[in-house]
Amino acid sequence: MANKVVRIILVVVLFIVFFELGLFASYTIVTSEPPNVQGLIEMQVNKITSFFSPENVNNALIKDPTPINISNKKDVALKLEELSEVDGVNYASINVTTTEDTDNSEYNVTIEALGYASPNSTSGEIVISQTPSYKIIANAMVTRKGTGLMVDIDSISINSVLKLY
Repeated sequence: MANKVVRIILVVVLFIVFFELGLFASYTIVTSEPPNVQGLIEMQVNKITSFFSPENVNNALIKDPTPINISNKKDVALKLEELSEVDGVNYASINVTTTEDTDNSEYNVTIEALGYASPNSTSGEIVISQTPSYKIIANAMVTRKGTGLMVDIDSISINSVLKLY
C-alpha cells in the first residue's frame, strides 16, 4: 500500500517538474530571453492562491447579475463613445447589471453597449449601416440620487471594445 502512495507522489512530482521545464522553455522561445524563474513561480503561486481566495469563491456562488435601471443613459452613452473612441453608441442597447448588493447607496456595475464605426464610403457613395460594429464593456460606480440611480460618469472605465463580425 505504501508503495502505491510513493508511486503516486512520484508521478505528481514528475508532472510538476516537466510542466515547469516546459514553461521555462516556452518563455525562452517566446521572449528570446532567459526566464526569470523566481518571477514565474511567484506568478503561478499568486494565480493559484487567488483562485482559492474567499472573494473568488463567493463570486462563483453568486446568482445571475441583477439588471439596473439608470436615469442618465444619455450621459453614459456620450462618455462611452468618448472613452472607447467609437463613432457612436446605441442609446437603446445600454445594459447595466451588478452582482453586488443593490440596497447599498453606492456599488459597482458592469455596462454593456453597442458601438458604431464611421460610415464606409465606396466610390463617392456614403453607406450608413444599421448594424453595430463594436460591443463595449465597461465598469462604473452607481449612486442613489433621489429616487433614481445614476452612473458616476467620472468612474467609467472601459474593460474591452470587441469588434463584431
